[in-house]
Amino acid sequence: MPTGLTDSDAPEDLTRGFADSLEDYLNQEEVSNKPLAHGDIIDGVVVRVDPDEILVDVGSKSEGVISGRELGPKGDPSTLELQSGDHIKVFVLQPENEDGNVVLSLRRARAESVWIKAQEKQGTGELIEAEVREQNKGGLIVNVMGLRGFLPTSQVSRAYAQNLQELVGQRIGVKVLEVNRKRNRLIVSQKAAYDEDRARQRSELFERLKVGEEVKGRVSGLTTYGAFVNLGAADGLIHISELSWDRVANVADVLQVGQEVTVKVIKLDPDMSRISLSLRQLGQDPWDMIERRYPPGEVVEGEVSKIKKYGAFLQIGDGVEGLLHISELAWEHVERTEDVVHVGQRLRVKVLQADRTRRRISLSLKQVEERPEFVPAAEGQVYPEEAEEEPVHDREPAYAHVSASPQE
Repeated sequence: MPTGLTDSDAPEDLTRGFADSLEDYLNQEEVSNKPLAHGDIIDGVVVRVDPDEILVDVGSKSEGVISGRELGPKGDPSTLELQSGDHIKVFVLQPENEDGNVVLSLRRARAESVWIKAQEKQGTGELIEAEVREQNKGGLIVNVMGLRGFLPTSQVSRAYAQNLQELVGQRIGVKVLEVNRKRNRLIVSQKAAYDEDRARQRSELFERLKVGEEVKGRVSGLTTYGAFVNLGAADGLIHISELSWDRVANVADVLQVGQEVTVKVIKLDPDMSRISLSLRQLGQDPWDMIERRYPPGEVVEGEVSKIKKYGAFLQIGDGVEGLLHISELAWEHVERTEDVVHVGQRLRVKVLQADRTRRRISLSLKQVEERPEFVPAAEGQVYPEEAEEEPVHDREPAYAHVSASPQE
């Protein structure tokens, strides 16, 4: 008895080992004796290569044969090269011919394997490359892994949807939407691949960008509330209040579609896929030195930019507006602001107070002239609460979302 085995456990171990070997043998026999059917793809080993046929061992009682025509002429790029001992996959054309051999096809096996691979790609959603061959009425004919596929117009990327001919001859990324081997039908989508790739690039962009960073982009769209700037993988928004230190009434007065700009990143919201940008913050804030630029008593010139019931706003410098309160329009009582001044009018006014913290400048039109004798002296006018300047465009609209370009 071999060393290490006792009288009690040796027979059991031997019996178990014999049973396992027998089971493996029977499984192999079952596979090898399984009847072949048309359409099966099986493994084989090349036995001999003759000019007119190739003999293949497929584990059957009879040898399999592949027509020599499948090898192709010498010098042809599509010529298949086989040698004795090569392990190959073959397609069963006929389980048994008049000579008792299994008729096989190497080319069909490779074609079927590609269909199987295409089906796997559909299941995993993996991006694959396709070559655009031609355009037809409904879309584009493409070559996908050697298979003829169809790219419908509705599945073309938005960037090329208006001119499919631009894609002919190009290699593009696609995703498999449908595989139907019986009907030789292979449908792919460039749009799905493009959207997935954009999502990946957008995620990488958010990881790369930092608040306070200056980046370059191209204006991709204008709205009433700002401008979209394409940063490569996503669009960021310059809100109208961030275009200039001056009050901006029309975005198109500052930027044009297609214009290249350098902007500053002021806010990132990956969850909402929003990027907030600023153009004005690349320059000096005119309010930083406002108290030195406009000391009390200084006489300056400005243009009336807005009329309110409590007074008028004057543009007195780049990005600086001051309030000319209705009580400072004239020494006499003024009922309506528009009775004295109008939008666009240029006036010489006196600075009463410049407040950097509150970003406000108080102006006076009447104090440019001497006080008439009939008017009693009074302390400086203080703004009432209703005269406080409302913040300009103090928040972005809820629809200012940048997950996709407005041009796509």
